[in-house]
Amino acid sequence: MKIISETTLREFNTWSGATDTKNTIIENNKEEEFDSYIEELYPDGLTDTELNDILWFDEEGIFEALGINQEEEEDTDEETED
Repeated sequence: MKIISETTLREFNTWSGATDTKNTIIENNKEEEFDSYIEELYPDGLTDTELNDILWFDEEGIFEALGINQEEEEDTDEETED
């Protein structure tokens, strides 16, 4: 059975390593840009597993495309741990 539905990043239930990427995108207020980015790359849509894998394994490419500086993000995380 194949079920197709529309969702947004915030509504999408990620798992494993994809959750960290999703949270970083949301924290940087880049949700709409991410949604547009995915729609542009996959105009025919993609499965939930494909989306999760993109979030999990292509973190660097996503952050670069959205203008999220990973170094600043890491510095912020380190400062909050101290």
